[in-house]
Amino acid sequence: MTLLEQIIAHAKSSKQRIVLPESLEERTLTAADRALADELADIILIGAQSDILALADKLGLKHIGKATIIDPATSPQTETYAQLLYSLRKNKGMTEEQARKQVLDPLYFGCLIIKSGDADGQISGALSTTGDTLRPALQIIKCAPGVSCISGAMLMITPAKQYGEDGVIVMGDVAVNPVPDANQLAQIAVCTAQTARNLAGFADPRVAMLSFSTKGSASHEVVDKVVEATRRAKEMDPTLHIDGELQADAALVPSVGAKKAPGSDIAGKANVLIAPSLEVGNIGYKLVQRLAGAEAIGPILQGIARPVNDLSRGCSVDDIYNMIAITACQAMEAK
Repeated sequence: MTLLEQIIAHAKSSKQRIVLPESLEERTLTAADRALADELADIILIGAQSDILALADKLGLKHIGKATIIDPATSPQTETYAQLLYSLRKNKGMTEEQARKQVLDPLYFGCLIIKSGDADGQISGALSTTGDTLRPALQIIKCAPGVSCISGAMLMITPAKQYGEDGVIVMGDVAVNPVPDANQLAQIAVCTAQTARNLAGFADPRVAMLSFSTKGSASHEVVDKVVEATRRAKEMDPTLHIDGELQADAALVPSVGAKKAPGSDIAGKANVLIAPSLEVGNIGYKLVQRLAGAEAIGPILQGIARPVNDLSRGCSVDDIYNMIAITACQAMEAK
């Protein structure tokens, strides 16, 4: 069974309530129909029921009737959610009238359903920007305890079975923080290790903090940041198996790791890679994906108190279906 098949099977084992606020987006509705047919999750669609069912009929979808459809314009819960939003944002200057207007936005409405305990996770991005997806999540659901920055992890499934965990590597941050400071980088390391354990099933996440230097082979302020982030990550989670700074080859290749970082428990054995910046992380995973034929699953947002995930606007139906499964698995761990 592949990693993705394991994630899907785990999601089916305890169906979670997943909100899809972009309900009139054809790929999203098609993925929802497939998820309902497979009993992958309980799906909540945001929008007018007549419009959603008409689109489902046009697309030949047979299972959308199993979804819970909520229209913010007519729902009896809308005022309750508006008051919840007002209570969360009034200290930031939001008025009740502004809350009543904002709650009609499906992305906000979905996050308020989750905040109220009536749903377990949300996915958007097929139509919306990453900023539009993250904004309501951060304003309403907020960060998990002890976390102050959100990050994105990528599951990299490579044909090179000798690396990572039988060819599987988890990499972060590839999606959110352009230039994380040492404290943020430490949080990214801890959160990505948790994702590797809880979602990828790694019994022993081994975290390499990547740099262009290995153990002092170069001197620069960006190297110092990685060293300091490694120290802080160990303080945040004393059980974490982590080392840095390490070059990518020293992190992954046993012979190189033994030569460049003798005595390291991580060098040559890493299965979790932490990039020092978003530029490195994003470029790195895409190079591996395109040049090495790796399958890239994600980005998977981490650090939010309840799972909210972002899709690429170029996503496929399969991408959305898989992200429903991933979000469901994250929701199980967040409870």
